Amino acid sequence: MSQTHTHGPGTHPGHTHGPPPPPPPQMAMRPPDPLMQAVIEASFRPVNFALGPPENGSVLCGLHKLEKCEGCDVDYTGLNRLSRTLHSNSNLRCPPPPNMVNKQLSQAVVNTKEEGNALFKGGLYDKAIQRYTMAANIASQRPPWEHQILLREELATVLSNRAAAFLEIGDYISSLVDAEVVIQLRRNWSKGYFRKAKALLKMDRPKEAREAIQVGLAFDPDNKELQEILARIDHFLARREQGHQSNEMASPDPQSPIPPAS
Repeated sequence: MSQTHTHGPGTHPGHTHGPPPPPPPQMAMRPPDPLMQAVIEASFRPVNFALGPPENGSVLCGLHKLEKCEGCDVDYTGLNRLSRTLHSNSNLRCPPPPNMVNKQLSQAVVNTKEEGNALFKGGLYDKAIQRYTMAANIASQRPPWEHQILLREELATVLSNRAAAFLEIGDYISSLVDAEVVIQLRRNWSKGYFRKAKALLKMDRPKEAREAIQVGLAFDPDNKELQEILARIDHFLARREQGHQSNEMASPDPQSPIPPAS
Protein backbone atom coordinates (compact mmCIF):
# COMPACT_ATOMS: atom_id res chain seq x y z
CA MET A 1 0.00 0.00 0.00
CA SER A 2 1.55 3.30 -1.04
CA GLN A 3 1.43 6.46 1.07
CA THR A 4 1.92 10.10 0.19
CA HIS A 5 3.45 12.60 2.59
CA THR A 6 5.37 15.87 2.67
CA HIS A 7 8.46 16.92 4.57
CA GLY A 8 8.31 20.05 6.69
CA PRO A 9 10.46 23.06 5.81
CA GLY A 10 14.03 22.80 7.08
CA THR A 11 13.70 19.16 8.03
CA HIS A 12 15.59 16.31 6.54
CA PRO A 13 13.88 13.05 5.94
CA GLY A 14 15.20 10.18 7.97
CA HIS A 15 14.45 7.72 5.25
CA THR A 16 14.95 7.28 1.57
CA HIS A 17 12.45 6.70 -1.17
CA GLY A 18 12.65 3.64 -3.39
CA PRO A 19 13.98 3.79 -6.92
CA PRO A 20 11.74 5.49 -9.49
CA PRO A 21 9.40 3.17 -11.33
CA PRO A 22 10.79 1.81 -14.56
CA PRO A 23 9.56 3.43 -17.79
CA PRO A 24 6.77 1.62 -19.61
CA PRO A 25 8.09 -1.02 -21.94
CA GLN A 26 8.42 0.11 -25.53
CA MET A 27 6.95 -1.96 -28.29
CA ALA A 28 9.74 -3.87 -29.90
CA MET A 29 10.06 -3.35 -33.64
CA ARG A 30 9.54 -6.49 -35.60
CA PRO A 31 12.46 -7.39 -37.79
CA PRO A 32 11.71 -7.11 -41.51
CA ASP A 33 10.50 -10.20 -43.26
CA PRO A 34 13.59 -11.40 -45.15
CA LEU A 35 11.49 -12.79 -48.00
CA MET A 36 9.56 -9.55 -48.44
CA GLN A 37 12.78 -7.55 -48.14
CA ALA A 38 14.33 -9.66 -50.88
CA VAL A 39 11.33 -9.08 -53.16
CA ILE A 40 11.51 -5.32 -52.60
CA GLU A 41 15.23 -5.18 -53.24
CA ALA A 42 14.95 -7.36 -56.34
CA SER A 43 12.37 -5.04 -57.94
CA PHE A 44 14.00 -1.79 -56.82
CA ARG A 45 15.82 0.26 -59.39
CA PRO A 46 17.04 3.83 -58.99
CA VAL A 47 15.39 6.31 -61.33
CA ASN A 48 16.87 9.55 -62.58
CA PHE A 49 14.06 12.09 -62.37
CA ALA A 50 13.55 15.84 -62.46
CA LEU A 51 10.97 18.14 -60.91
CA GLY A 52 8.75 20.16 -63.22
CA PRO A 53 6.01 22.80 -63.12
CA PRO A 54 4.04 24.02 -61.40
CA GLU A 55 6.43 24.96 -58.60
CA ASN A 56 8.32 21.66 -58.80
CA GLY A 57 5.04 19.85 -58.16
CA SER A 58 5.41 17.26 -60.93
CA VAL A 59 7.87 14.50 -61.73
CA LEU A 60 9.55 14.14 -65.12
CA CYS A 61 12.14 11.79 -66.51
CA GLY A 62 15.58 13.15 -65.82
CA LEU A 63 16.94 12.79 -69.35
CA HIS A 64 14.15 14.06 -71.60
CA LYS A 65 12.01 15.99 -69.10
CA LEU A 66 8.88 14.07 -70.12
CA GLU A 67 6.00 12.93 -67.93
CA LYS A 68 5.71 9.66 -69.86
CA CYS A 69 8.89 8.55 -71.57
CA GLU A 70 9.27 5.29 -73.47
CA GLY A 71 13.01 5.83 -73.79
CA CYS A 72 13.46 5.97 -70.01
CA ASP A 73 10.65 3.42 -69.44
CA VAL A 74 8.82 5.62 -66.91
CA ASP A 75 5.26 6.87 -66.61
CA TYR A 76 4.54 9.50 -63.96
CA THR A 77 1.06 10.37 -65.26
CA GLY A 78 -0.84 8.84 -62.34
CA LEU A 79 1.57 10.21 -59.74
CA ASN A 80 1.38 13.74 -61.16
CA ARG A 81 -2.39 13.58 -61.39
CA LEU A 82 -2.56 12.70 -57.71
CA SER A 83 -0.13 15.51 -56.91
CA ARG A 84 -2.22 18.07 -58.82
CA THR A 85 -5.40 16.90 -57.10
CA LEU A 86 -3.89 17.22 -53.64
CA HIS A 87 -2.31 20.58 -54.52
CA SER A 88 -5.62 22.03 -55.74
CA ASN A 89 -7.45 20.93 -52.56
CA SER A 90 -5.71 22.77 -49.73
CA ASN A 91 -7.97 21.17 -47.10
CA LEU A 92 -7.13 17.67 -48.29
CA ARG A 93 -4.09 16.51 -46.34
CA CYS A 94 -4.08 13.00 -47.77
CA PRO A 95 -6.22 10.94 -50.17
CA PRO A 96 -9.49 9.82 -48.57
CA PRO A 97 -10.45 6.14 -48.36
CA PRO A 98 -11.22 4.57 -51.75
CA ASN A 99 -14.81 3.76 -50.74
CA MET A 100 -15.70 7.45 -50.86
CA VAL A 101 -17.46 8.32 -54.11
CA ASN A 102 -18.29 11.75 -55.50
CA LYS A 103 -22.06 11.38 -55.80
CA GLN A 104 -22.49 14.68 -57.60
CA LEU A 105 -20.08 13.58 -60.31
CA SER A 106 -21.86 10.22 -60.59
CA GLN A 107 -25.20 11.98 -61.03
CA ALA A 108 -23.72 14.31 -63.64
CA VAL A 109 -22.52 11.31 -65.65
CA VAL A 110 -25.94 9.64 -65.45
CA ASN A 111 -27.84 12.81 -66.38
CA THR A 112 -25.63 13.58 -69.37
CA LYS A 113 -25.79 9.98 -70.58
CA GLU A 114 -29.59 9.98 -70.30
CA GLU A 115 -29.73 13.17 -72.35
CA GLY A 116 -27.73 11.36 -75.01
CA ASN A 117 -30.08 8.39 -74.87
CA ALA A 118 -33.09 10.66 -75.41
CA LEU A 119 -31.42 12.26 -78.43
CA PHE A 120 -30.51 8.82 -79.79
CA LYS A 121 -34.09 7.60 -79.53
CA GLY A 122 -35.20 10.76 -81.33
CA GLY A 123 -32.83 10.03 -84.22
CA LEU A 124 -30.53 12.96 -83.41
CA TYR A 125 -27.40 10.85 -83.49
CA ASP A 126 -24.85 13.65 -83.93
CA LYS A 127 -26.14 15.46 -80.85
CA ALA A 128 -26.30 12.17 -78.96
CA ILE A 129 -22.60 11.63 -79.72
CA GLN A 130 -21.83 15.04 -78.24
CA ARG A 131 -23.65 14.21 -75.01
CA TYR A 132 -22.00 10.80 -74.74
CA THR A 133 -18.60 12.42 -75.26
CA MET A 134 -19.36 14.94 -72.52
CA ALA A 135 -20.48 12.16 -70.17
CA ALA A 136 -17.20 10.32 -70.82
CA ASN A 137 -15.22 13.49 -70.08
CA ILE A 138 -17.10 13.98 -66.80
CA ALA A 139 -16.48 10.38 -65.76
CA SER A 140 -12.77 10.78 -66.52
CA GLN A 141 -12.54 13.54 -63.91
CA ARG A 142 -12.81 11.07 -61.04
CA PRO A 143 -9.88 11.47 -58.63
CA PRO A 144 -7.32 8.66 -58.72
CA TRP A 145 -8.19 7.34 -55.26
CA GLU A 146 -11.77 6.37 -56.18
CA HIS A 147 -12.46 2.80 -57.26
CA GLN A 148 -11.33 2.28 -60.84
CA ILE A 149 -14.10 -0.27 -61.31
CA LEU A 150 -16.67 2.53 -61.09
CA LEU A 151 -14.83 4.59 -63.70
CA ARG A 152 -14.51 1.58 -66.00
CA GLU A 153 -18.22 0.78 -65.80
CA GLU A 154 -19.25 4.38 -66.44
CA LEU A 155 -16.92 4.79 -69.41
CA ALA A 156 -17.82 1.39 -70.87
CA THR A 157 -21.55 2.16 -70.84
CA VAL A 158 -21.15 5.64 -72.29
CA LEU A 159 -18.74 4.55 -75.03
CA SER A 160 -20.95 1.59 -75.91
CA ASN A 161 -23.82 4.01 -76.46
CA ARG A 162 -21.57 6.29 -78.50
CA ALA A 163 -20.50 3.32 -80.64
CA ALA A 164 -24.17 2.70 -81.46
CA ALA A 165 -24.62 6.36 -82.43
CA PHE A 166 -21.50 6.33 -84.62
CA LEU A 167 -22.89 3.24 -86.35
CA GLU A 168 -26.14 5.05 -87.17
CA ILE A 169 -24.38 7.96 -88.88
CA GLY A 170 -22.18 5.61 -90.91
CA ASP A 171 -18.91 6.24 -89.06
CA TYR A 172 -18.08 2.55 -88.74
CA ILE A 173 -14.41 3.02 -87.88
CA SER A 174 -15.21 5.25 -84.89
CA SER A 175 -17.87 2.76 -83.83
CA LEU A 176 -15.33 -0.07 -83.98
CA VAL A 177 -12.76 1.96 -82.01
CA ASP A 178 -15.29 2.68 -79.26
CA ALA A 179 -16.29 -0.98 -79.15
CA GLU A 180 -12.66 -2.04 -78.75
CA VAL A 181 -12.23 0.41 -75.87
CA VAL A 182 -15.38 -0.95 -74.23
CA ILE A 183 -13.92 -4.46 -74.42
CA GLN A 184 -10.69 -3.27 -72.83
CA LEU A 185 -12.61 -1.58 -70.02
CA ARG A 186 -15.03 -4.46 -69.32
CA ARG A 187 -13.69 -7.60 -70.91
CA ASN A 188 -16.47 -9.83 -69.57
CA TRP A 189 -19.34 -7.57 -70.74
CA SER A 190 -20.98 -9.02 -73.84
CA LYS A 191 -22.21 -5.63 -75.08
CA GLY A 192 -18.72 -4.63 -76.19
CA TYR A 193 -18.45 -7.69 -78.45
CA PHE A 194 -21.92 -7.01 -79.83
CA ARG A 195 -20.93 -3.44 -80.74
CA LYS A 196 -17.72 -4.69 -82.31
CA ALA A 197 -19.56 -7.25 -84.41
CA LYS A 198 -22.09 -4.67 -85.62
CA ALA A 199 -19.31 -2.37 -86.82
CA LEU A 200 -17.43 -5.21 -88.50
CA LEU A 201 -20.56 -6.33 -90.33
CA LYS A 202 -21.06 -2.83 -91.70
CA MET A 203 -17.46 -2.98 -92.93
CA ASP A 204 -18.18 -6.32 -94.69
CA ARG A 205 -16.00 -8.36 -92.34
CA PRO A 206 -18.48 -11.07 -91.27
CA LYS A 207 -15.89 -13.67 -90.23
CA GLU A 208 -14.28 -11.25 -87.77
CA ALA A 209 -17.74 -10.27 -86.56
CA ARG A 210 -18.52 -13.93 -85.94
CA GLU A 211 -15.35 -14.29 -83.86
CA ALA A 212 -16.36 -11.29 -81.75
CA ILE A 213 -19.82 -12.76 -81.17
CA GLN A 214 -18.33 -16.09 -80.13
CA VAL A 215 -16.15 -14.40 -77.52
CA GLY A 216 -19.18 -12.51 -76.22
CA LEU A 217 -21.15 -15.75 -75.95
CA ALA A 218 -18.30 -17.31 -73.99
CA PHE A 219 -18.96 -14.70 -71.30
CA ASP A 220 -22.75 -14.62 -71.72
CA PRO A 221 -23.92 -17.89 -73.34
CA ASP A 222 -27.65 -17.18 -72.85
CA ASN A 223 -27.61 -13.77 -74.53
CA LYS A 224 -30.45 -13.84 -77.09
CA GLU A 225 -29.13 -10.78 -78.92
CA LEU A 226 -25.78 -12.45 -79.59
CA GLN A 227 -27.39 -15.77 -80.49
CA GLU A 228 -29.63 -14.12 -83.09
CA ILE A 229 -26.85 -12.20 -84.79
CA LEU A 230 -24.63 -15.31 -84.80
CA ALA A 231 -27.39 -17.26 -86.55
CA ARG A 232 -27.73 -14.52 -89.17
CA ILE A 233 -23.97 -14.46 -89.77
CA ASP A 234 -23.80 -18.25 -90.13
CA HIS A 235 -26.71 -18.21 -92.58
CA PHE A 236 -25.10 -15.40 -94.55
CA LEU A 237 -21.71 -17.13 -94.73
CA ALA A 238 -23.33 -20.40 -95.81
CA ARG A 239 -25.21 -18.62 -98.58
CA ARG A 240 -22.05 -16.81 -99.66
CA GLU A 241 -20.13 -20.09 -99.91
CA GLN A 242 -22.91 -21.47 -102.11
CA GLY A 243 -22.56 -18.48 -104.42
CA HIS A 244 -25.87 -16.83 -103.50
CA GLN A 245 -25.77 -13.04 -103.39
CA SER A 246 -29.43 -12.05 -103.50
CA ASN A 247 -30.55 -8.67 -102.22
CA GLU A 248 -32.29 -10.40 -99.35
CA MET A 249 -29.01 -11.79 -98.08
CA ALA A 250 -26.73 -8.93 -99.10
CA SER A 251 -25.85 -8.37 -95.46
CA PRO A 252 -26.25 -10.35 -92.23
CA ASP A 253 -26.85 -7.13 -90.33
CA PRO A 254 -30.42 -5.95 -89.66
CA GLN A 255 -31.06 -2.35 -90.64
CA SER A 256 -33.09 -1.23 -87.63
CA PRO A 257 -31.33 1.15 -85.21
CA ILE A 258 -29.65 -0.56 -82.27
CA PRO A 259 -30.68 1.04 -78.97
CA PRO A 260 -28.03 2.27 -76.54
CA ALA A 261 -26.89 0.04 -73.70
CA SER A 262 -28.69 1.95 -70.97
